[in-house]
Amino acid sequence: MKLETMIGEPWADYGLVDSGHGRKLERYGRFRFIRPEPQAMWAPATEDWRAAAEFVPGSDEDGGGRWNFNEPVPRDGWPLKWNEVRFTAQNTPFRHLGFFPDMAPVWSWMREQVDGLAEPECMNLFGYTGVGTLAMASAGAKMVHVDASKKSVEAARSNAMLSGLGDAPVRWIIDDAAKFVAREVRRGRRYDGILLDPPKYGRGPEGEVWRLEEDLPGLIANCRQLLDGDSRFLFLTVYAVRMSAIAIGEMMRQVMADLPGKVECGELGVREEARGLTLPTAIWARWSR
Repeated sequence: MKLETMIGEPWADYGLVDSGHGRKLERYGRFRFIRPEPQAMWAPATEDWRAAAEFVPGSDEDGGGRWNFNEPVPRDGWPLKWNEVRFTAQNTPFRHLGFFPDMAPVWSWMREQVDGLAEPECMNLFGYTGVGTLAMASAGAKMVHVDASKKSVEAARSNAMLSGLGDAPVRWIIDDAAKFVAREVRRGRRYDGILLDPPKYGRGPEGEVWRLEEDLPGLIANCRQLLDGDSRFLFLTVYAVRMSAIAIGEMMRQVMADLPGKVECGELGVREEARGLTLPTAIWARWSR
């Protein structure tokens, strides 16, 4: 299976300024931040790494750490924009800043897949703060946004209001993604497209345990049951570096074998502004008609 790379280019409110020696320097609006990046095995392009804050990881490889601030940054976040979608960026305890900028080419690709459909209906599983959901809703899609975190769904709804999409046809669901999809299968529901961005490990609102390697195949199989020959896409992203793009691509190829269309897989990356190299961030597999 041939691998492809989807590369996120800089835009007005985000850019990968420089990277190297296991770190990356990014701009989020008017602020610059330094975060750990194991994939940046090369040397940085410049010595100018002035930043508002740096995230220093803890000793636990599965999480932990703290932000060290060099200048004041709004505790409640600050507004950013991608195309017509507005949202809030914020320093979180998990080293993220409220959205995943490397997903921008995925948002664009999904919008292309449903272009021309009248009110396509799509689902965003593990939807986090909803930028992907709003990217689709702003393009006319009816959306189902699912996340186990009440705080994340509240942030997504706030971003919808910020984008002027408070009245858009979005169902905001606080639930365990796997359980919700299984119920949708039993209800006989169908979708034109599904995006899922599962974590390596997580817990649902009632203590349900999610383990990527164990639970992903069953979830993909259930997602297949929500699609038919007229559906347009299924897009999976995985940030667990121990997994292979070829492996998840083959899994998806087998699950989707009875539908027309094609299965592709590859890596996500972000274009560095300093010298144009691509920093890999995740792997993906997708089915599309």
